[in-house]
Amino acid sequence: MNIKDILKGQLGFGTAPLGNMYRNISEEEASATVEAAWDSGIRYFDSAPFYGAGLAEMRLGEVLSRKNRDDYVLSTKVGRVISDELEDPSARDLGEKGGLFEFGRKNKIINDYSADATLRSIEQSLDRLKTDRLDFVYIHDIAQDFYGDEWIAQFEVARTGAFRVLTRLREEGVIKGWGLGVNRVEPIELMLDLEEAKPDVSLLAGRYTLLDHERALQRVMPAALKHNMAVIVGGPYSSGVLAGGTHFEYQKASPEIMHKVEKIKNIADRHQISIKAAALQFSLANPAVAAVIPGASRPDRIAEDKAALETVIPAAFWEEMREQQLIAPHAPLPITVK
Repeated sequence: MNIKDILKGQLGFGTAPLGNMYRNISEEEASATVEAAWDSGIRYFDSAPFYGAGLAEMRLGEVLSRKNRDDYVLSTKVGRVISDELEDPSARDLGEKGGLFEFGRKNKIINDYSADATLRSIEQSLDRLKTDRLDFVYIHDIAQDFYGDEWIAQFEVARTGAFRVLTRLREEGVIKGWGLGVNRVEPIELMLDLEEAKPDVSLLAGRYTLLDHERALQRVMPAALKHNMAVIVGGPYSSGVLAGGTHFEYQKASPEIMHKVEKIKNIADRHQISIKAAALQFSLANPAVAAVIPGASRPDRIAEDKAALETVIPAAFWEEMREQQLIAPHAPLPITVK
C-alpha cells in the first residue's frame, strides 16, 4: 500500500485547534476554517477525541458530512473514550500539557488503550464525525509527555489491545492503515522493534521541525523507511513558535528557543521567504514523510499554509541555515546543497 497515493497531496489539516485549544472559538469560525481548507484543495483531515473532548471531531464532521466521502481522507485516534460524565476541563491531568483544552467540552476523558475501548472509541468517533468509515487510525499519546515513567505500561496495554484490534480491522478492510500518533520518538522506535507490529503510517508531532529534528532524523526516519511505514508530520510550526506565536512544546517558549527562532527569521527575511515556507518544506523533504498537517483555527491561516508550500525557496537559504548550524548537516532538503 502506498500511503502517499492515498493521501493524494502533501498538505493536510490538523484539527486540534478546532477543539478550542488555548482559546474559545465560535462554531462559525471553526466551520469557516474547515471550509477554507476544503476550498484550498486540502483533502486529508486528521482529528482525535482528545481535542476538546470530541469537539474537534464534531466540528469537522459537521462540514465534511456535506462533502462526498470518497473525495477525502480521514484519520482520527484511539486511546481516549469520551464519557457522558462531566468534569472541569481546566483540572484535567494532561501530563506536561497543562490546560491545553480547558475551553473544550466538559465531558470526562477516560484514558484506555484496551481492545474494547479501542472499538468503543472508534464507534464514538464515527458518530461525531458523521461518517461510516475511517481511513487511518492512530493510537494517541502513549508517551512520556502524558504518562511519565508509566508510559511503558500504557504502551503494553496498547500492544495487547489497540495494536491487535487495528491490525484486524485493517486485515478486514475496515481501515486502510494504523500506527501511533505521538509527540515523542521513543514509542515509534519501540513499536518498530516489535516483530508483531506492522504499522502502515504514524503521526509524529513536533519532532521533525526546523527547531527539533535530530533524534527523528537519526532513528525514526531510517526505521520508517526500512519497515515501509509512512510518517505524517504534525506540529510543523513547533506549537506555533515558528508561525509568529510564543508557544513551544505547548508551553511558553524559552528565551533560548525564541533566540533560535529569531536567527531563522533573520535568514528567512534576507532571502525574502517566510519561516512557514521553510518549516513546511523542510518537513516534507524527508523521503519517509508522506504529508505535513499544520493546524489552524482561522480561515486566513489556511491560505498562508498553501502559499508557504508553494513558495520557491532559494538554495542560498538552505546553505546559510546549514552554515549557521540551524539544521542538521545530513538532513534531506528540498534542494541539492553543495
